[in-house]
Amino acid sequence: MTFGDVLGERARLTPERTALVHVPTGERFSYAALDARAVRAARVLREVLGLAVDDRFAVLTDNRVELLDLFFAAPKAGLIAVPLGTRLTPHEIAGILADAAPRVLFYGAEHAETVRALKELAHVDHWIAIDRTDPTDLSDLFQRIPAGPWTPAVRGPEDLHCLLYTSGTTGKPKGVMIPHRQVVWNGYNTVIGWQLRDDDVSPIFTPLYHAGGVFAFLVPIFTIGGTIVLHRAFDAAEVWRTIAAERCTVVLGVPTIYKMLLESPEFPVTDLSSIRWLISGGAPLPLYLIEAYQQRGLIFKQGYGLTEVGVNCFAMTVEESVAHAGSIGKPMPYTETRLIDEDGAEVAHGEVGELLLRGPHVSRGYWNNPEATAVALDPDGWFHTGDLARRDAEGFHTIAGRKKDMIISGGVNVYPAEIEGELLLHPAVRDAAVVGVPHPTWGEAGVAFVVAQGDPPAAAELTDFLAGRLAKYKIPREIVFVDALPRTAYGKVVKGELRQRYLDDLRKG
Repeated sequence: MTFGDVLGERARLTPERTALVHVPTGERFSYAALDARAVRAARVLREVLGLAVDDRFAVLTDNRVELLDLFFAAPKAGLIAVPLGTRLTPHEIAGILADAAPRVLFYGAEHAETVRALKELAHVDHWIAIDRTDPTDLSDLFQRIPAGPWTPAVRGPEDLHCLLYTSGTTGKPKGVMIPHRQVVWNGYNTVIGWQLRDDDVSPIFTPLYHAGGVFAFLVPIFTIGGTIVLHRAFDAAEVWRTIAAERCTVVLGVPTIYKMLLESPEFPVTDLSSIRWLISGGAPLPLYLIEAYQQRGLIFKQGYGLTEVGVNCFAMTVEESVAHAGSIGKPMPYTETRLIDEDGAEVAHGEVGELLLRGPHVSRGYWNNPEATAVALDPDGWFHTGDLARRDAEGFHTIAGRKKDMIISGGVNVYPAEIEGELLLHPAVRDAAVVGVPHPTWGEAGVAFVVAQGDPPAAAELTDFLAGRLAKYKIPREIVFVDALPRTAYGKVVKGELRQRYLDDLRKG
């Protein structure tokens, strides 16, 4: 048996159930049909292209069925998939290719120009077009599969399924080593902790090169035998139409996407009666978004995870999502947590500490980077997330922000996420981010970057608003109004860019 072949195992159990609905074409695939496609892709990789066990192959394409074919072919072929970020420049991708050293790169026609530039920057044995744009494309390779039986590779729990490169918002992207064990436990934990069902239908409109797109719902839904509805990309109107038409039951997004869905003219008029609940991840979820969806009768949960530890690490019931709005819930089954101070000591309930996670869903660390692995993954198996959190007496956790984002002002710790959450409650604030900048007296001071809802209010109006809700030392020293916040493809604010922009403006006078 190939450990981690989630699609193959589900196809064995419920071959005729609908696994996938492809929105752009309207095609519907049973588990048996989708698994057969993955087997065919595995045979191309091993028997036609001649890759050996543990070789890497890269994929650069928007969401499409062929991306799933190749991803689920990896365990069958004993290979390691390397999905590439579609928003990266050729220079950035070349760095990843140099690190991962894939022998093959598959690409969609929409990225042909990027690939042309890449060929001047990186070496790959085979550049394979997914679409019919080159003399040798994927469909041509299918014709070369030899006749006869196919024997899949035998893989164990610690063998790698894929390398997922982090966004690089704090430095050079690192390849997270995702073993088969992590893939399987992510599926198990999410099904159990989130109480997924085999009749659940979930849309995916976030990019599949990201851990959230692949592991938040795709693998868990395939684990239990539900249905995935695959969009090529995010389009608010299309998402709402499809949720109604396919009777989607559980929906994952990030705060930025939920904000755009809320503002879509389809939101007030779409039939949402099929939805059991919504869940947000990737960044802190403002309370006003939760409340807006609750007003339409929807249950809204907040999740938490990292590429390195599995994207689904906490869970809560429907009732708890209302009573503990803003919390990420309790740890998933078989997930241990610790909250520690700077000296490594456990903090008391209600106090802020760095979140550590341990369990079978934790990755093996970083590819070709033992130093970074040793920093993040300690000898006892605890992964140091770099996120700050509080835990109450009932075991509910709430994220306070990133450890690197924490502001130390006059020797006192200030947590930007707390300030941002309060700012977002002001009716004139559309979006907000708080960063720390050098201060001659206090060491650091907070600066709030605010996107206004309409005409910007006076800065004093916002500081007065915060003064009634936060201690004086937490109030930002300055409010800067901007048109938009810089974000990664998955919705995280690039705070380093905001900080640098502010410092550059100071230098210019």
